[in-house]
Amino acid sequence: MNEEPENSANLSENLVPFLCYLEIERHYSAHTLDAYQRDLAFLHQFVEQQRIQQWSAVTAAVARHYLTALHRQGRSARTIQRRLSVARSFYHYLMREKFVAHNPFSAVNGPKVRRTLPKVLSVEQAAVLLTAKDSDEPLQARDRAMFELIYSSGLRLSELVMIDLHHLDLQQRLLRVFGKGSKQRLVPIGRMAVTAIRHWLQLREPWAVSESALFITSKGTRLGPRGVQLRLNQWAAKHHPGQDVHPHMLRHSFATHMLQSSGDLRAVQELLGHSDIATTQIYTHLDAQYLAGVYDKAHPRAKRRH
Repeated sequence: MNEEPENSANLSENLVPFLCYLEIERHYSAHTLDAYQRDLAFLHQFVEQQRIQQWSAVTAAVARHYLTALHRQGRSARTIQRRLSVARSFYHYLMREKFVAHNPFSAVNGPKVRRTLPKVLSVEQAAVLLTAKDSDEPLQARDRAMFELIYSSGLRLSELVMIDLHHLDLQQRLLRVFGKGSKQRLVPIGRMAVTAIRHWLQLREPWAVSESALFITSKGTRLGPRGVQLRLNQWAAKHHPGQDVHPHMLRHSFATHMLQSSGDLRAVQELLGHSDIATTQIYTHLDAQYLAGVYDKAHPRAKRRH
């Protein structure tokens, strides 16, 4: 028999405290919080439609009905899995706060998500993109430094824009990175990235009044994620036409090329800041694709007819 919860609250009362918990204690990013808020709003609406007024009244049968409703709406497997994960996390919080005695979503399994392999640049394509000749204007120098650093150290876009000057040790070629959940890690910086950053720092001074961010706008403020994406789109359109390049593609390319060269999955996991090595293992599939392509081209008994 389940214990009765020590507290109780109506549906709307727990949502904001849960989001505050994610922000303050779990250090979730604004982007992640927005996604959680949208999924929680959908869950809240569904439970209200079932004429349920307390979260503690949601049963395993209601949770399965929620899964069925998502299927009927034609939601993708990935969306369904995400919404179920949010619901589980929310109930885990409610249990911690003694608002509910059990998690009705704990035994509800969503559809298997077909994992798509991320697109990557080849080593040659990455070299063409990053060594493209351009003007020596400050913005171009800044952009080159950003793109070199993402590819050099496998950074997430959110990690790149959060870099402050004191996170850099160019002498030792090291960078302190703040990843998901504010987890810190030290990553090496490649030689070409160090050169590009040093050049940018020389041109950055006239714009930097009191801003500690490494990458700033011409107004002296920290450059945001959207700004990086737009600049990379423009850079790729100019220097690599026909190839859609985004910041995460540079990170994927870094991981793939590192694994191809070293074969050390655990080291690549540490460099990427993955908490679970299963997340990193997707790059072993990319590596297998690369090897299969080389085999098909090189082995006399494997060449395909066109």
